[in-house]
Parts: sequence; C-alpha cells; structure tokens
Amino acid sequence: MPRGVDNRIVILDIDEKSLGEIGRWPWSRNVMADLVRKLFDKYNIALLGFDVIWAERDTSSGIDALDALASGNLKEVPAFQQAYREVRPKLDYDGQFAEAIKGRAVVLGYYFNSEERAVTVNAIPEPVLPKGTFAGRNIAFFQWHGYTGNLPIYVKNAAAAGHFNPLIDFDGVARRVPLILEFQGAYYESLSLAMVRTLFALQSGKFPNVEPGYPPERFLGKGYSGLEWLKVGPLTIPVDDTVSALIPYRGNKFSFPYISLSDVIKERVKPELLKGKIALVGATAPGLLDLRSTPG
Repeated sequence: MPRGVDNRIVILDIDEKSLGEIGRWPWSRNVMADLVRKLFDKYNIALLGFDVIWAERDTSSGIDALDALASGNLKEVPAFQQAYREVRPKLDYDGQFAEAIKGRAVVLGYYFNSEERAVTVNAIPEPVLPKGTFAGRNIAFFQWHGYTGNLPIYVKNAAAAGHFNPLIDFDGVARRVPLILEFQGAYYESLSLAMVRTLFALQSGKFPNVEPGYPPERFLGKGYSGLEWLKVGPLTIPVDDTVSALIPYRGNKFSFPYISLSDVIKERVKPELLKGKIALVGATAPGLLDLRSTPG
C-alpha cells in the first residue's frame, strides 16, 4: 500500500534458526515465561500478541510424577512433603508462564471451529458484545460450533484474547477478517481488534468499548442490516455485511521486520529494535506456518 508498513510493528519469528537453537516446538512454558519477561523488562516492548494457542498443559518438568508421589506413596513422609512444597513451584511451568503474562500487555490467540461435531476446548475470554446486540438486524454471521482456547489460567492472567479466524472468499483467497463473530448468540473480537483495544487501554487506562455504527434510519433499505462500521476509541473501522474488515495488506512477505525468536531469548537483539514496539509472535518454520492464498 502507498502508506507502507507501520514501523511500530515487529514479527517475532519461530523460524528454523529458532527451532535449531531452542528445540522443537512447542517450547516449555518456563522458556516462554523467560521470553515474556525479557521482552517487557529488558527490551521494553509496548504490547505482545501471540498467533499461537496454548491449549495443553506443560508437564515436561515431571510435575505430574511428583504430584502423584506426593498424594500417593509418599503422602505420609514429612521430609518429602516439605521438599515437595519447596520444589513444586519451580516445576510448575504453566504457573510460571501465567505469572509472567500477569499485569503485562499480553494478548492471546485462539480459534473457532465450524465443523458440526466441533468441541469446546479450554477457555476463551468474555464476549466483547452481549447476546441481543444485533437483534432484529439481518447480519450474515458465519456459524461456528466450537473452539480451541488457551488454558484457563492463561486467559485469566492475560490482558485480552482474540480469535484468528479469517474468512476465505469463494476463490480460496483470504481477504477479510471478521472483527466480530457470533458464537452461541454472543460476539467475540478478533486478535487484531483485541490488540488495538489493549493498545488504547495502555494509553488511557481503560479498554474502549466496541460500538456498532449505523447510518440514519432513512438511508436503510428493506432487509438491510444497516451496520456500516465499528467505533473503537478514536478509530472508525468500516465493515461489510459479515462484520468483517478487508485486510490492508502492506506488501509481500517480510514487509514488516522479522526477528528470530532465538535471538530475543539469547539477547542478541539491539534494544532499540524492540523498544516501544507492538510485537507479534508467529511462525515461518516449515510445518508450523499457516499456508493461505492472499491477493497477489
């Protein structure tokens, strides 16, 4: 686009280099906790978004075996129980990651499932708009039947969370993102919208509301929903009849700066490259990245 990229945004890349240096994905949550602390405390980023789902517990420390001993054969052994209470927090990698994101501007991602037999897994945030918000309006919300969210302890401690479901057009090309989608009658925001609202909250101390925008009634035709935009703080975002926004593609791959995540973890990045940035964690490593058709 003529305006070019937004220089506030950087991509923290789970690339082949990162997998080679840190290990196979997913990494232990204690590694991710260390990453979050470095990003905010050492590099002073403004906002961190995860294009990643943390859907499974991290038991790589052996914590489940320790818990089993503490509640089983060694339940009545005082010396073991004392050691257990001291050691367990160090092996609770999920707790460490949850503590690292607590009180920081961290936005999690999750996705909805459109399959008829879809299940609901883990937790998602509260809806951004309640049931009945669009009652009586003919809005073509796509039907979703389940979701895969993050572990509840993460959702509780994160600043926000948003879905990363695109809408694929009839020709198989991804041009739009539903800023608001409907699930079981309530309305949930996208990852991009959740990050924008979190950014505004950093500036004002309060998350701005999402307000549907309608033109005057006299301009509404029969059967027309009337929804034209979403008002979010100072932004007015045009939307289509599915409450989706066109993705403002800024250029080809790597138009935004990409920084290998292993370079961040190993502190090889110049601080000025990350200070005050909006950082997005995603993947380009083969087998991890999303493969989608986009406008050429």
